[in-house]
Amino acid sequence: MSAALDRLKNLTNKISSYETARKDNLKILENLYKDIGIDEKVEEFSELFNFKAVNLSGASLLVENLGEIKNGKYLQILAIGYDKDAVVKSKNTSLGYFGKAENVDVELKDKIVEFILRFRFEKSFMTLEHYHTMLLPFKHNE
Repeated sequence: MSAALDRLKNLTNKISSYETARKDNLKILENLYKDIGIDEKVEEFSELFNFKAVNLSGASLLVENLGEIKNGKYLQILAIGYDKDAVVKSKNTSLGYFGKAENVDVELKDKIVEFILRFRFEKSFMTLEHYHTMLLPFKHNE
């Protein structure tokens, strides 16, 4: 019985730490949203999550070379929206254009990379909640 209680305690701690990480992430994300000027393109912070995805050109988002500049490229944040009623369903929107990647201040570039990662972190929670809700009709009596 002790092993089962330990597993339950560990699971509870993990869930609690995820919720804490999520709340902390949202606070930092909102600050970055203002710091890098996304609030000039998207008026309300909550509207940011209407986009399906946010991508970055001009710098790497791969773990092995995170934030590494791609010389000759332009640093730009692109958001992908989706309109199910439109003829062309997806639409790319520039949320921020920062010029030649190699000319962008390192601190600003790092904030941009962090913004993208923190957006994706929150979006992953939203996706989890979405599919959890969608699966409810399929829940079998247990």
